[in-house]
Amino acid sequence: MKNFALIGAAGYIAPRHMRAIKDTGNNLSVAYDINDSVGIIDSISPQSDFFTEFERFLEHAYRLKRDPATALDYVSVCSPNHLHHAHIAAGLRLGCDVICEKPLVPTPAVLDELARIERETGKRVFNILQLRHHEAILRLREKVAAAPRDTKFDVELTYITSRGKWYLESWKGDPRKSFGVATNIGVHFFDMLHFIFGNLQENRIHLSEETKAAGYLEYERARVRWFLSIDANDLPEGVKGKKPTFRNIDISGEQLEFSEGFTDLHTTSYQEILAGRGYGIEDARHCIETVDVIRSARAVLDTGDLVRPFVKRFAS
Repeated sequence: MKNFALIGAAGYIAPRHMRAIKDTGNNLSVAYDINDSVGIIDSISPQSDFFTEFERFLEHAYRLKRDPATALDYVSVCSPNHLHHAHIAAGLRLGCDVICEKPLVPTPAVLDELARIERETGKRVFNILQLRHHEAILRLREKVAAAPRDTKFDVELTYITSRGKWYLESWKGDPRKSFGVATNIGVHFFDMLHFIFGNLQENRIHLSEETKAAGYLEYERARVRWFLSIDANDLPEGVKGKKPTFRNIDISGEQLEFSEGFTDLHTTSYQEILAGRGYGIEDARHCIETVDVIRSARAVLDTGDLVRPFVKRFAS
């Protein structure tokens, strides 16, 4: 049984980490969040210590190190995106391996800094890249690998996940903290595309707004037109009023709808990390480079075939 700490216990994704820790037979020793809306702990790990001040959390963690039976083995990071680097570094310097939500950090330069801290501490950072464990994605990867090497697939990726007005008032709506909608909701999809279709060769941005983004990516094995949105008005007519989320990949006219099958992917990710097969800094580098370019590039909505027809209606 390993001892875990959880940073960011009041966030949306934190319960999946709590359950993954429990379901893999481990102990959530202590949790931290500046907010105290963490009643979910009662149904998963009521014995866990909890702090709302980072200084007290850190001091408690150092006290736990005095006894090998209580010393922390892992720190799981679910805090807002702009705090990942600081919280990962703190976990590594506590002498723990760290499991962090996406996006790991905003830029390749910060990845390099984390790699340096790994070398200094002898500990590892693991990123939750859960789509690499999704059965539909694994089947598609096998299909692409089996196709003739000169085959380049035409792909359309659509991900629309409805969010209310609260989203833009929270840290997620602040690009200084979330790094924008393409990074916050899209980074693991860009990792998935790399995982399936190989290295990225071209990256164009067609649309970059507060609630949606679109562009074109060309990989070794695919030409991808992508669209991401948190606006419920963008949901397909057949989905509106029925589901808040729509995930779809069209591969050369064949639909891969993968809205289901996400429930246990965090537990699978934890199982792989604990078994020594987790995804580390270099595995995350490709998608971090992709979103770094998307954030910094100027959006150009041209009239060519690389732009999806419905995206053109957003042109001013």
